[in-house]
Amino acid sequence: MARQKDTAPRRESMIVIGGGLGGLSTGCYARMNGYRTRIFEMHEIPGGSCTGWDRSDFTFDWCISWLLGNGPGNEMYQIWLELGALQGKEMRHFDVFNIVRGRDGREVRFYSDPDRLEAHLLGLSPADAAPIREFCAGIRTFRKALAAYPFLKPVGLMGRLERWRMLASFAPHFNTIRKSITLLMTDFSQRFRDPLLREAFNFILYEKHPAFPVLPFYFQLASHANHAAGVPEGGSLALARSIEERYLGLGGEITYNAKVEEILVERDRAVGVRLSDGREFRADIVVSAADGHTTVMKLLKGQYLNDTYRRLYTSLIDEPGQLSPGYVSLFLGLRKPFPEGDPCTTHLLGERETAELTGIRCPSVNVQFRTRHYPELAPENSTVVFATYFSDIAPWRALHEGPEQSSRVRRGEELHTLPVKHGREYMAAKRRVRNGIVGFLDERYPGFKDAVAVADVSTPLTQVRYTGVYDGTFPGWNPFVEGAETVEEEIKKSGPVLPGLSNFYLSGVWATIGGLIRAAAAGRHVMQFVCRDDGVEFTAGIDPSAPMPTHRVIPVGRPAEPGRPTVPQAAGKSAGKAAGNAGGPAGPGGRGGQGDESSEDSENVQTGALA
Repeated sequence: MARQKDTAPRRESMIVIGGGLGGLSTGCYARMNGYRTRIFEMHEIPGGSCTGWDRSDFTFDWCISWLLGNGPGNEMYQIWLELGALQGKEMRHFDVFNIVRGRDGREVRFYSDPDRLEAHLLGLSPADAAPIREFCAGIRTFRKALAAYPFLKPVGLMGRLERWRMLASFAPHFNTIRKSITLLMTDFSQRFRDPLLREAFNFILYEKHPAFPVLPFYFQLASHANHAAGVPEGGSLALARSIEERYLGLGGEITYNAKVEEILVERDRAVGVRLSDGREFRADIVVSAADGHTTVMKLLKGQYLNDTYRRLYTSLIDEPGQLSPGYVSLFLGLRKPFPEGDPCTTHLLGERETAELTGIRCPSVNVQFRTRHYPELAPENSTVVFATYFSDIAPWRALHEGPEQSSRVRRGEELHTLPVKHGREYMAAKRRVRNGIVGFLDERYPGFKDAVAVADVSTPLTQVRYTGVYDGTFPGWNPFVEGAETVEEEIKKSGPVLPGLSNFYLSGVWATIGGLIRAAAAGRHVMQFVCRDDGVEFTAGIDPSAPMPTHRVIPVGRPAEPGRPTVPQAAGKSAGKAAGNAGGPAGPGGRGGQGDESSEDSENVQTGALA
């Protein structure tokens, strides 16, 4: 998009489509720069995929399992403080990022501290000293490199000198970065002789990501080791509410239960939006923080696509592996404390355990004793368990009946995320997921099944219902594959715009690659393009209205002796005591990111036990 002519009046008003983190961030930075803003959000609450919901007296937090940038020493942290996301809260950091437990009961503890990790791995397999030392050395390098990663300014707006300075800051770490971005983790893991290590390294980031090189593993563990990838007190919805409060405090407006059906265009200029109830609203600028497919193919009816965007959204988007998969999630509210439950464990499964898990992509399930993260979200002496696995949407679509979304009027107001009837086969599949995972955990934690009081299962279709996202993907384009790289190159070259359409911008996670911090950064980036186009200087500041966040490190507990299978009943007492004393009883995401997620569509079981 060309810059505004000097003779043209400065644009003053802006409509933002979507009240997820990308939309809220865009609104905040727009208000910091003097633009009148109004956000339209389909749901009744902010956050999009960064959400949680109540069942009985439990709150189920769907998104933040770690939040990149929630500690100092990197540019990500400044963005969260500018958005008012962290102020006045405690940031919690576990000393183990994830535990991967093999089918034989052996476990690998992926400590974020590279020295502890190296000692632990060498204890498990001295014969694998070479790849172990190489991997841990890479984490040490990335701990230093994190400060150089650019988040505050888009590369597309950097001048030649700024780019040279950025590259120069990476020079001391160049070899490690170069090697780690060209080597797939699936290939690196084959260097290990120990079969458990060979498999476990692929599951460090909870699930297996076949397209990921080694670099994101270094990045996440290094951030965690620097106390910049913990969880924020209050969880995902509280984080979104904090940013909403910042936005409203800056003078922005937000309208909920407002589903945008069309972006209004006149003479190749975006001039406003039309809602599902027929109302129209106009503004000088329209920014869409909805998912990319909805934006370009539905709201804009497939117009204004160059060859790159046409291929992205008409063919490449449906090729296997281009989008991040969806999730099946099981939440359990337990009327009993389980101090032996670790904060985060990926269990590698056999055929028997996966047989009833519809849509499962790889034989594993990530289990979090979520009250270790967020004890404030459950009653005293109780536990929330959050179990997830990567899932394709197609098997769930094959089972469901009726619409995937349905807007209905209640008490004179149109609502867009109400429950829909998916049919008996769909609900039976959800029950099989619930019973299969509960049975699996009951074998490891005696009394588990009888303690279940509340259960909720969500699928990729749940994500579609609550956010409208294409195919229930989370968070969008899969990093390190063609689609993601194409998006990055197109925005670096032309900015977050569409060819031939003026006064329109893209924001949110689909205009970048990654999880919550990328969505938040996208709002900052798009406003820098808007300010450039209007010939005004971009400005942003940290919210000073609340105290700075505090930080706490929580030990996870002692591992079993190297090579010895863990026995839950025995290991739980010692490990649970250490963890309980340090971290309280028990409490997504983003899953980086990678993590943004959705509410339940809803089989809500409230019984004393599950039969």
